[in-house]
Amino acid sequence: MKIMAINAGSSSLKFQLLQMPSEDVITSGVFERIGLDDAVFTIKFNDQKQELKQPIKNHGVAVDLLLEGLIKLNIIKSLEDIKGVGHRIVQGGEIFKEAAIIDDKVVADIESLIPLAPLHNAAHVIGIRAFRKALPNVLQLAIFDTTFHQTMEEDAFLYATPYEWYTKYGIRKYGFHGTSHQYVSQVANKMLNNENAKLIVCHIGNGVSITAIDAGKSVDTSMGLTPLEGVPMGTRTGNIDPSMLSLIQEREGKSLQELLNILNKESGYLGVSGVSNDSRDIAKAAEEGNRRAQLAMILQAKRIADYIGSYYIRLRGLDAIVFTAGIGENSGEVRKMIIDYVKVLGVELDDKLNNTRGVTGNIATKNSKVKVFVIPTDEEVMLAREVYNKLKEVKKYES
Repeated sequence: MKIMAINAGSSSLKFQLLQMPSEDVITSGVFERIGLDDAVFTIKFNDQKQELKQPIKNHGVAVDLLLEGLIKLNIIKSLEDIKGVGHRIVQGGEIFKEAAIIDDKVVADIESLIPLAPLHNAAHVIGIRAFRKALPNVLQLAIFDTTFHQTMEEDAFLYATPYEWYTKYGIRKYGFHGTSHQYVSQVANKMLNNENAKLIVCHIGNGVSITAIDAGKSVDTSMGLTPLEGVPMGTRTGNIDPSMLSLIQEREGKSLQELLNILNKESGYLGVSGVSNDSRDIAKAAEEGNRRAQLAMILQAKRIADYIGSYYIRLRGLDAIVFTAGIGENSGEVRKMIIDYVKVLGVELDDKLNNTRGVTGNIATKNSKVKVFVIPTDEEVMLAREVYNKLKEVKKYES
């Protein structure tokens, strides 16, 4: 059974076509710079890679190009080969406690949550509409980043703001990267042979989130109402004193929207270093003695360690710290900086393993009281699994 996993961004659309239940990737790729004349369509299949540059007006055009390409390249014989589509949706608010089969009401509900995730949910809606138009008879499932964190209790997700803000407007911590945290924690539990493991998962890429997971359930996470809360990231500030907004507004005459844009897109690694939001550029500059680049790395590592310490207490113990996503999987330097801060927990890195390129599995020493795993994330597989299971469930009730 062939299932498509879709992740639509504001100007991008990532995809994978998987054979289920074997989870073999048939093809994968991405559309970048959607809406511009120099958009790029990259597709990988059969150890080949093709790249096409052309104007792509919107996500609807991208979807049409993708489906046409799958047939032209003989990846599928017809669109009927695709039995289901899973859409990654960033914000499900309090409306969606689990994945939802997409119909007109679900689309409207996702649209109603756009104020909580303006760039992401708006793009998701466009992508969903395009796929529903192209594949009207195929089961399509919305899978929410926030669903995995719905197991958090009130003391973890409520803010100490007027309670009416929560009841009227849904102002609370939702958390993100849920699909990644869920996948990685399931792999870690298998590696530990313990379904009740206490884990702290560090998803460190351009976006960063830290999650405390107990017996497969999220009990706390660093991102909040939006992905801006938490630790410093590629271009995001992480936690700040909100009072600085009025101060900078007064001194520089910027609007609230301009300031939020700076906090989201011009801060973090980029803002502190003045070099780049790319961790590889930051690491290179830091090695060359750039003090601000060094500070950018130190600030992030220290804040991540703060969360690990807090979550250790929340979990009342810890079986493993798990690193995943682009930086978490590939930067031994960042991992070492973080673990150095939390050695008091009895965590010891095996330096040789940690510095091995492409390392996966446990990189802690035999004497370490806490295991340290590097586990590549695979959000697309989680999307495909959800769709496959839903298709089986639907067929069961139909038969």
